[in-house]
Amino acid sequence: MSRSSLAASTQDGAEFGEQRVATLRVFKSHIHRLGALAMLEAAIVVLALHAAIFLRFAGFSLTLRAFEMNVGPIWPKALLLAAVVVLSMAALGLYQLRQRARYPGVVARLFIALLVAQLALTLIFYVAPSLYVGRGVLVLTAGFAFVGLALARFVFLGVVDEEIFKRRALVWGAGNRAASVGTRLRRRTDQRGFRIIGYVPAPGDSSLAVPRERIMAANPGLATLALRHKAEEIVVAMDDRRGGGFPTAELLECRLRGIDVSDIVTFLERESGRVSVELMDPSWLIFSQGFRCDLLRLASKRLFDVAMSLTILILAAPIALLAALAIYLEDRGPVFYRQIRVGQNGRLFSIFKFRSMRPDAERDGQPVWAHRDDPRVTRVGVCIRRLRIDELPQLLNVLLGHMSLVGPRPERPAFVEDLAQTVPFYAQRHFVKPGITGWAQVRYSYGASRSDAQQKLEYDLFYVKHHSLALDLMVLLQTVEIVLFRIGSR
Repeated sequence: MSRSSLAASTQDGAEFGEQRVATLRVFKSHIHRLGALAMLEAAIVVLALHAAIFLRFAGFSLTLRAFEMNVGPIWPKALLLAAVVVLSMAALGLYQLRQRARYPGVVARLFIALLVAQLALTLIFYVAPSLYVGRGVLVLTAGFAFVGLALARFVFLGVVDEEIFKRRALVWGAGNRAASVGTRLRRRTDQRGFRIIGYVPAPGDSSLAVPRERIMAANPGLATLALRHKAEEIVVAMDDRRGGGFPTAELLECRLRGIDVSDIVTFLERESGRVSVELMDPSWLIFSQGFRCDLLRLASKRLFDVAMSLTILILAAPIALLAALAIYLEDRGPVFYRQIRVGQNGRLFSIFKFRSMRPDAERDGQPVWAHRDDPRVTRVGVCIRRLRIDELPQLLNVLLGHMSLVGPRPERPAFVEDLAQTVPFYAQRHFVKPGITGWAQVRYSYGASRSDAQQKLEYDLFYVKHHSLALDLMVLLQTVEIVLFRIGSR
């Protein structure tokens, strides 16, 4: 780099540094934004409880201290209410940054979330009566919380797409790999976390594949261009790095000036929640962080699976008995259905399900993809599939150690053999236990083709790479939304 361009870059860097300090960095990531929203809404629930107490007992001249003397300290009850409401909202998909529902739909989900919270609190109060706050107070709290949360959501949806909350990114490359940003993240909700400033053609590009009006020239250099346009991230997306045009010195200066540099696969993984198998190569997997498989993680996951499975089996026993009776009465056929599936490390096991198809669904013995409005599904099968009741017996597979609560869905050996030959990196999904539900199930609709299998594989690889107890809890909460709104059922 020349001395003049270095001086210009230094001047731009000083100005840019001052502006970076002035920005609201706490809102620059998805987690911080949604975390701040969750904390705000928890505070609204706490305030709603206090408002309900004063309104409910104002006529009796009962002070807050007197209320605490009668029913106990308020803060434990307030924190319980806030936690249950926030978890119910998370279960209804209200903490997804890429949520596409309009405001009326958000309000409807909010109303259902408060109903779910009321039911959950009723069970908690039955088990722990000391936490009870009173029926009148609880109803008033729900009313105040609904108004406050609806207003908070209105404000959030109005400002979430503002430029100040987006990460400014400059793409090094203008070929096919660079164009994948626009094709994979084309919706406005997909781009809530970032804004592409422009694309800089790289020597390794095979051809220009991005809009010409978005192309920028790196004169006098990439670092100077990034500083001048206040870029916070450089996304390296050149088609071929072996041609000698990799800007090592420029990228190094960007990093030293506090500008993040990331590969296109890493960028897409972060923004979309899935790993692009078309752009990825084995070296990216080798050098990526994640893939935790230590003893503590395995032990905690197994303990979580067993405890949750036993709890769900006990709570869902009446529903399971009714489903079994309905299946038998419809056609006097078998209640359960066993099928060979591929598990962890390619091991085969028998999966248990409530039968939802005719006994002769596969007369010739050949596996057949399920499809929409499948005529092989019985009338009872339609109902139990929509509510996911047909998968309750798989909890036995979890207790036996064949499966986990959360993980990639297990496929049949014939499908796995076929997909492993046509879909890159398909075998890598079997390095963790398969699950009853999974990241792909809550992020993608029902898959019944090779194309769908590749799409779901990208979400499965993301889970394999990042699986943790927190992610498992998030998937389980979002599965509640899948069941309530019948998303992806066939």
